[in-house]
Amino acid sequence: MEDNLGSDSVPSGPIDKSRVMTVKPLRCLVPVFPSHSGSSASPQAPPFAFGAPTAPFPPGAAQFFPFVGSHESQTPASVPIQGMPEPDANPIVSPVPLNSFRTPAPPAPPVNTSGRGRPRGSTKSHEPYDDGYTQNGGYENGFTIDTEDSSDATKRKRKARKIVKGPEAVAVSNSEVDIDEMVNHLLRSFNLVDINTSLQADSDRELVQRVVLVYNLLRRKIMQLDDAKGIIPGISRRADLRSGTILMNKGARANTRRRIGAVPGVNIGDVFFFRMELCLAGLHAPIMAGIDYLNSKVSGDEEPIAVSIVTSGGYEDDGDDGEVLIYSGQGGGQRNDKLITDQKLERGNLALEKSLHKGNEVRVVRGLKDGTNLTGKIYVYDGVYKLHESWIEKGKSGCNVFKYKLIRVAGQPEGFMLWKSIQQWRDGVTARVGVILPDLTSGAENLPICLVNDVDSEKGPAYFTYSSSLKFAKPFRSSKSSICRCSNGCQPATNCPCVEKNGGYLPYSIGGVLLSHNSVIHECGSSCLCPSTCRNRVSQTGLKLHLEVFRTKDKGWGLRSWDPIRAGAFICEYAGDVIETGNDSDDEYVFDSTRSFEALEPVPTDEPVKPPFPVIVSAKNKGNVGRFMNHSCSPNVCWQPILRENEEECYLHIGFYAIKHIPPLQELTYDYGIPQAEKKNGPQRKKCLCGSTKCRGYFY
Repeated sequence: MEDNLGSDSVPSGPIDKSRVMTVKPLRCLVPVFPSHSGSSASPQAPPFAFGAPTAPFPPGAAQFFPFVGSHESQTPASVPIQGMPEPDANPIVSPVPLNSFRTPAPPAPPVNTSGRGRPRGSTKSHEPYDDGYTQNGGYENGFTIDTEDSSDATKRKRKARKIVKGPEAVAVSNSEVDIDEMVNHLLRSFNLVDINTSLQADSDRELVQRVVLVYNLLRRKIMQLDDAKGIIPGISRRADLRSGTILMNKGARANTRRRIGAVPGVNIGDVFFFRMELCLAGLHAPIMAGIDYLNSKVSGDEEPIAVSIVTSGGYEDDGDDGEVLIYSGQGGGQRNDKLITDQKLERGNLALEKSLHKGNEVRVVRGLKDGTNLTGKIYVYDGVYKLHESWIEKGKSGCNVFKYKLIRVAGQPEGFMLWKSIQQWRDGVTARVGVILPDLTSGAENLPICLVNDVDSEKGPAYFTYSSSLKFAKPFRSSKSSICRCSNGCQPATNCPCVEKNGGYLPYSIGGVLLSHNSVIHECGSSCLCPSTCRNRVSQTGLKLHLEVFRTKDKGWGLRSWDPIRAGAFICEYAGDVIETGNDSDDEYVFDSTRSFEALEPVPTDEPVKPPFPVIVSAKNKGNVGRFMNHSCSPNVCWQPILRENEEECYLHIGFYAIKHIPPLQELTYDYGIPQAEKKNGPQRKKCLCGSTKCRGYFY
């Protein structure tokens, strides 16, 4: 253009659009990087470096937003390794770091990040879990972890969220719960305040189980509070990460000392439903990455040592063999779950390679599909392995992938192999040894319940009639309780009368997990207009677990499950005949709600509802699988009274729920309780054989 127009000039006359301007294409322009303080920008600025935010910047260029505050690589505190073989005479050369996000240092809380290179174990999309929340290994979509609920911005967001539209969308619980006070009370109740330093560094099983139990109680309570405030599960909040972050900030965790080999207090076969549980138990520190490692000082040099790995199905692993695992390395750019760049020998990959040469043991946690939720994961601790071989091969996407062959150390109890055996029973590949009856219910339940004896020659329990429900001689009177008209099922944060009866909260999550332990659970009754699939009818939908009645070595018949059971899951009712008194000393199948029981959740976060009437059930002549559940002084199952009301009548049922995560084929037990007063013809003391460290020595 011939007119000489400055940047601030404005043409006074018409512009001839037929005349062509001489301009440079945009791709020829060179971006100007900000220089260090005190210096001026150079006209010969270096070309733009196309790298991830953690990549090195060109010489003379300072970091600028949003590339400030990049993550550091995983560099746990160095510890000397005792009893390790001598290092290889030809140590592996340290590689050049990848231009991708580095593994966050454990146990730092999760942060909001995004980038091309995703750590091992992460997934591209959210995986919905049966508790209504999502567990995503990576944080591509971003979220906020906060332990306080007092910010104005958060309150505005919550107020704007709606779950139900129309006249029913009225929140019935507007009270704010002091999360910090609730947490402190919970920690005090379970003796997790000021834990002994040496015990916390090298924990026992009792402490590990207490920590995981409190984590799940807190996580489920936070979910319930979010529900009542109309927060959409899995989108705005992450109760699993928030509760874990709170406990770690409070110091309520186990096995804080990093180690090689087995972790005290964690048994082979233990199951976990959240990656945060692995971190709190001291089994696997990173919340996202699949390889956990630390640095060891050998010959004056720091070299990474792999201590544990988690298989999650995100890479091309071959984990079908219960004794040999082919594990794929981490890193490499990924898009749509396919590698687009080669993996590099760094970070976790380098740690595995070093462990191959040094021969140290590596813990293996296998991530398996949740049978009750096709998109969920269950993490099973499978013991320690040793690396035997490594190589590089082309993956399905054509990029180089590191492969590591691990072989399980001999002499360990069954872990993953037990899961494989159960799956073969399901598929009919192999027969269950010792089966007496394939279904002792004769079709009365949703799923068959087999009767198994591989201990002695006993052919079965004494004769009884199987009944899946509780039989009342006459119902209890109701105070003309209002019924719900939720045609699509009861929803939280509404004016549903069934929600109001439960103190303004729904007692169950979307997946049927009990969210808090109250004196009474009010479920929808027969007069309610909600469907049978309503979220508030969990105990009315029958069995969801594949149970078996089996012969124990010294306690008669017992009950266990082929499926893993998560904490808070409904197991079964106690069915039988409701009787007026339980004074028959010959009846060993009596459930008496008038006995005293130790409370599971001693934190009064809800206004407890007193049971309206006692219930005594006899399953001697008629009952279900609940009659086979044995006593334990350290049980893994608790009971809850469930009240179902209609316009004129109400019925009180007894539901059994898992206190903690229960692995497959582990016996299900509950505390029978202590009678209020020993009567002449009442139940007498019996010798307890539960074997618990807290065993009282007797039960009734």
